[in-house]
Amino acid sequence: MSDPENLAATYPFPDTARIAVTDQVIVRVSGPGTDKFLQGQFSQQIADVNAHSSPRAAACSPKGRAYCLTRMVRDGEDVLMALPESLADETIAHLRKYLMLFRGTSMEPDTEAHIIGLLGESAAGKVADNAAGRIPSPGDTLAVDGGFLVRTMGTAEGVARFELWQTGQLQADTTNALNSLDEENLATWQASEIAAGVPSLCPETREGFVPQMLNWQHLGGVHFKKGCYTGQEVIARMHFLGQLKKSLFRFACPASDQPPVPGMPLVNGDRSVGDIVNSVQLADGSYQCLAVVRHDAADSELGLKPAPEIRLTKLSLPYAVPEREQAASSDT
Repeated sequence: MSDPENLAATYPFPDTARIAVTDQVIVRVSGPGTDKFLQGQFSQQIADVNAHSSPRAAACSPKGRAYCLTRMVRDGEDVLMALPESLADETIAHLRKYLMLFRGTSMEPDTEAHIIGLLGESAAGKVADNAAGRIPSPGDTLAVDGGFLVRTMGTAEGVARFELWQTGQLQADTTNALNSLDEENLATWQASEIAAGVPSLCPETREGFVPQMLNWQHLGGVHFKKGCYTGQEVIARMHFLGQLKKSLFRFACPASDQPPVPGMPLVNGDRSVGDIVNSVQLADGSYQCLAVVRHDAADSELGLKPAPEIRLTKLSLPYAVPEREQAASSDT
């Protein structure tokens, strides 16, 4: 069992564990204009957000740059979304400018709701019988007493992951079953997100990338056949014209006095070729990170701009990124 206050992540990941995902704020959108409001601002087809499916989505600037990466969970007529704590106030304030057009519709933090991350299929089984079999694919959702159990992308190492969106009181048996699991720290959940190739934004990376640069389409977060939404023209052009020249990669970084941090440039010699998106320190002192890197530089020697002698090692992701192969073939 790891100390929840320890900032370093447990790696390799435990077979089963629970983690309080305290760096996320759940907001609730409710009222008669909920679906129309979200349809006009997010990259997801809101009709696909239902009792059985909780897809990811992005909200972007008119230039197609993502300022919000989230998951949407249907709760009756309402929609719940998770926002990074560091961006929640700014994101809510920005979206409320559009919400003013929808009388009687609100977007407010749900202070009673929170997310519990679960590692391993047996951990999900503590919440619902045969949970893993009933929600076999990322985004699949199961309503449970007191909330919703969502399957999320597993890690490249094959660790199954789930999110329990707790919106009410869990049954006593469920609470006792969850409490029987070893508790890991937040850094371990963040490391599992990196190992699953799931990026998150922070103030240093907000509006830094088009969603496809973050592999968001391969995480089910971009619906290319839906109607117009803010930033859609740029996102669609990049998709249909094959203009994606860089995307999200996972790397290992050795222990050093210069840790990789979000927004830090990556270099190949004197050439800037990418940027760190997320990073976490492991218990052995090393780091794992996600970075957006140019396809034509991803297999070269990469270092941190403040310390180019620190070499990064490319690691696998649990999903394919076909655009990389397309880019390689177009260069030959």
